Amino acid sequence: MAEQTPDRELVRTIEALLFLSAQPVSEIALAEACQEELEQVQAAVGALDEELAPGRRGIVLRRVGEGLTLASDPSTEPAARRLLSKPRTPPLTQAQAETLAIVAYLQPVSRPEIARIRGVSSESAVTSLSERGLIEESGRSRFGAVIYRTSDLFEKVFGLDGLGALPDPSRFDPSPEDEREMRERLLAAGEQRIEP
Repeated sequence: MAEQTPDRELVRTIEALLFLSAQPVSEIALAEACQEELEQVQAAVGALDEELAPGRRGIVLRRVGEGLTLASDPSTEPAARRLLSKPRTPPLTQAQAETLAIVAYLQPVSRPEIARIRGVSSESAVTSLSERGLIEESGRSRFGAVIYRTSDLFEKVFGLDGLGALPDPSRFDPSPEDEREMRERLLAAGEQRIEP
């Protein structure tokens, strides 16, 4: 029986499926997902195995039990350990999230305006968000206060294609108490911004 020539598109699809799967995937499961014959999948897996042979690329194809998975090439382990051993950035606190939302939706906005809207000092939250690179200075108000706006990193981190892609705040469904409190704060802040 002649050896099958692997279909390049099938090789690419199998690579993508293995990349997406957190668990090893059997050749039978790959055949079902690709709606291909097992022999065609086996030929494609063989081709992928050659392409990802140790020392050729940054990842290799590994057999784990009855399944296949993608893994980093063992030669990359020292660099991977250094990268992954760095401390991870902790999630945003509620104060930081509130502050970031205010800056995102009302930008440019000054620190005193942020504090007025939140009803508490926002010094620490603004400093943390600036240090993380999510907001940046955008000039000064007529009273000399620093004005902030979101950064390019903010859009990248939140997967936005510009500020027009921010979620519509009218679709937010807070409790009646939260809604009333936020409305009062935003209306008061908006009125203060309009006053000469």
